[in-house]
Amino acid sequence: MTVLVTGGGRGIGAATARLAAERGYTVCVNYRSNRAAADAVVADIESRGGTAIAVGADVSRETDVLRLFQTIDEHLGPLRALVNNAGVLETQTRVDSIDAARLGRVFATNVTGAFLCAREAVKRLSTTRGGAGGAIVNVSSRAAQLGAPGEYVDYAASKAALDTLTIGLALEVAAEGIRVNGVRAGIIDTEIHASGGEPRRVDRLGPQLPMKRAGHAIEVARAILWLLSDEASYSTGTFIDVAGGR
Repeated sequence: MTVLVTGGGRGIGAATARLAAERGYTVCVNYRSNRAAADAVVADIESRGGTAIAVGADVSRETDVLRLFQTIDEHLGPLRALVNNAGVLETQTRVDSIDAARLGRVFATNVTGAFLCAREAVKRLSTTRGGAGGAIVNVSSRAAQLGAPGEYVDYAASKAALDTLTIGLALEVAAEGIRVNGVRAGIIDTEIHASGGEPRRVDRLGPQLPMKRAGHAIEVARAILWLLSDEASYSTGTFIDVAGGR
């Protein structure tokens, strides 16, 4: 079984790639620019007896996405699962300070990239196209429902669009052997908070959550792998919130 994890070099993506390998998947670890991080994930997987490759591709670019999936076809065999994890956010700010260039960057990766990868996955997984079926998990955020006021309303809106993709695509391909679900992550201790200008954001918000702590990437990865597995065989178009009660 081959799984593609976009944005697989760090954070939730890296934890998902490692856990997928433990569960028997051959893993394609996609990255945009940090090759060293992706190579480290691959090396870790291989050191434990798994099989993985790292493939650089910017999922917001259609030509890169096509090359990414062609590489999987040529080097890893039939795709059985996709984890749309690649995502970006920018410095915390209010909506009245967001310009079109920033919106373009955020939506290009978080929305366009997910659509393009889902499209290519469906072409390979659909039983109507000769595929054996499979599963797609879109990594969303609780921000999609909470709005992230004063911080990342644009990021939240992009994740809400990803949730809509999850529901709509699930209904489109339910009869074609493909399940599509989402995981909405809460305050998770990863490097993404530094991109927003507050590296210790988890320290500030963690104690305010119902569970009184931030989450860990592996806790999100476990939900993702459950949705990919046969244990979730009758679940599609649905979501797991991994957010400590938030």
